[in-house]
Amino acid sequence: MKLDLPEIIYSSSDSFESRKIGQLLKDGKIRKLLPKAYTSNFIDTEDTIVKRHLFQLISKHYPKSLLSHRSAIEYALSPKGYIYLTSTQNRVVRWPGVTLKFTKGPGPLDSDNPLFKDLYVSSQERTFLENLSSSRSTGGEFKIVSEGVIEEKLLLFLNSGGEKKLNELRDKSRKISKELELNKEFDLLNKKIGALLSTKPSKILKSPVAMAQSFGEPYDPTRLNLFQKLAGALKIMPFDRIDDNAKNEDQFRTFAFFESYFSNYIEGTTFEINEAVDIIYKNQIIVNRAGDTHDVKGTFEICSNKFEMSKTPSSPEEFIDVLRTRHETILGGRPDKQPGMFKERANRAGNTHFVIPKMVPGTLKAGYEVINSIPSAFGKAIYMMFLVSEVHPFNDGNGRIARIMMNSELVKNSEQRILIPNVYRDDYLGALRKLTREYNPDTYIRMMIRVQEYSHWLNPTSFDNMLKQIENSSALEEPHEGLLKWK
Repeated sequence: MKLDLPEIIYSSSDSFESRKIGQLLKDGKIRKLLPKAYTSNFIDTEDTIVKRHLFQLISKHYPKSLLSHRSAIEYALSPKGYIYLTSTQNRVVRWPGVTLKFTKGPGPLDSDNPLFKDLYVSSQERTFLENLSSSRSTGGEFKIVSEGVIEEKLLLFLNSGGEKKLNELRDKSRKISKELELNKEFDLLNKKIGALLSTKPSKILKSPVAMAQSFGEPYDPTRLNLFQKLAGALKIMPFDRIDDNAKNEDQFRTFAFFESYFSNYIEGTTFEINEAVDIIYKNQIIVNRAGDTHDVKGTFEICSNKFEMSKTPSSPEEFIDVLRTRHETILGGRPDKQPGMFKERANRAGNTHFVIPKMVPGTLKAGYEVINSIPSAFGKAIYMMFLVSEVHPFNDGNGRIARIMMNSELVKNSEQRILIPNVYRDDYLGALRKLTREYNPDTYIRMMIRVQEYSHWLNPTSFDNMLKQIENSSALEEPHEGLLKWK
């Protein structure tokens, strides 16, 4: 009978368990891997097994140690095969394929994070301070990363969370530096943060990307060219004004219900109409779908608030603030999606790669500057929607926030808001792709004109009447099931 043994087995102080392990070893069922550690894997090499279970093994052999310095950034073996840790004494431990390098220092602080059971990892603030400390080369390698790497990490933090988050990081680092007696390191960190925020001289910076930030935020020139192309077409087109047919608060909220419903549906957050009614009007949470429920509620919270929807930014900085604030409301029920913070990793949809993280703020601001050349509210609205969608600044919720920013431009001018029904999803996404890939704005503009006309055809005088219109126009069907029809 084949024993179902775990790949890693540890020695035990329990006499019964110890005898059992001894018998397994004698019978050739396990082999020794490390002191007090055995493996049932006779196929892979020892170094392969050790690397696969590295953090678990460190936690078991050296409890309360701290993954620190460059390892707290890389979470992997260094080029020389080292893992750097902080513990109660200096030591070097060699395992198959791995060398553990321990530096004597303070153990885990309350601000440090558990990584694996009894193994901790330096907090972000502590990691920055550790990697700005002096270090001697050992075996041709330093236990710290270059200052340029630290600067680019700080820049990524700034681009994803804004000045507020970077200042919060500085405040926490100041406190931790006192606990760790890393005051010189904090002084250097403080100067680098100041240079990135343009409050201190930029000559302290080493990274070319960080230096570019200090002189002005980098942007995606290809995207800006595309935005200018769209704005040029919108600038010369005479759009007919279509007034919003919601005449009072109740009608405004009725339209907002379907606007929110469709905006979530198009992103894959799908509910039946009656479920959406329960979420929005009865404040219910759908079983096993708490996150999706909050997405719908968050979207409706903004779309139904005429005061909020009437606010449009008047500067690039306000544009960034409005985007972050509204995104935080939409995804407030999903902390794992980092509501209100720009993405830290590149994202894509199919073959379309969106703006890289370090260029998100600069591209948004440069793109916003172009909007003032468009005279009509409708032109500004559909430009705004494409701008946000094309940059894709967040990890999630980009489509929803793009359509909210579009309709906000229309609400501000009392013009007809736009909803994108389910059956029209492929037309909508196809027009966006065509503009992105072929630099052809005509299809996109025609598509948005048509869907605004449809949105105006809908009558929000009562929920039931508007729902009946939506059903009769095939709006709730999937794109392959029918065509949008009205009039």
